[in-house]
Amino acid sequence: MADWELRPASAADVEAVAELRAVVMRPDLERLGRYDEHRVRQRLRDAFVPGHTWMIELGGAFAGCVALRPAKDAYWLEHFYLDPALHGRGIGSAVMSRLLERCDRENAVVRLNVLQGSPARRLYERHGFTVEAEDPVDVFMVRGPAGAG
Repeated sequence: MADWELRPASAADVEAVAELRAVVMRPDLERLGRYDEHRVRQRLRDAFVPGHTWMIELGGAFAGCVALRPAKDAYWLEHFYLDPALHGRGIGSAVMSRLLERCDRENAVVRLNVLQGSPARRLYERHGFTVEAEDPVDVFMVRGPAGAG
C-alpha cells in the first residue's frame, strides 16, 4: 500500500471534492437513473463542513476525502471519495481503519449510507458495517464500537 496522509480540510478544498464526487459517483448514479451533472456537485457544496472533513493525500497530492460528522447518537461517515485510479491499493481500507479506531476509542456508533449496488458496500461490510435499512436508492448501514455487544 502506498504512503498516504490525512490533513484537515479547509473551505478552499470544496471544489476539488465536488469534482471528485462527480467522478466517483457517476457510474452508480447513472445506473440508478439519478445522475445530474449540476446536482451531484451542488449537494456536496451544500453539505461540505471543513471542520468534519479530512483530505486524503498521496505523495502530497489530493487523492480523496472523508468526513466524520458528529450526531446525537453516532458519527456519520460521509463524503468518502477516493480517486478511482487509486482503488484496490488498500488506501480506502487503511483510511477506514484509522477513522474507526478513533470511533472505537470513543465507544461510538458509526452510520453511513451507500448507493444500492455500489462496490463501496463491500468495503463497509469488511469493516463491520451491517444493513440497518434500505430503499430503492440507498442502503443505510451501521457499525457499533469494536468489542461492544
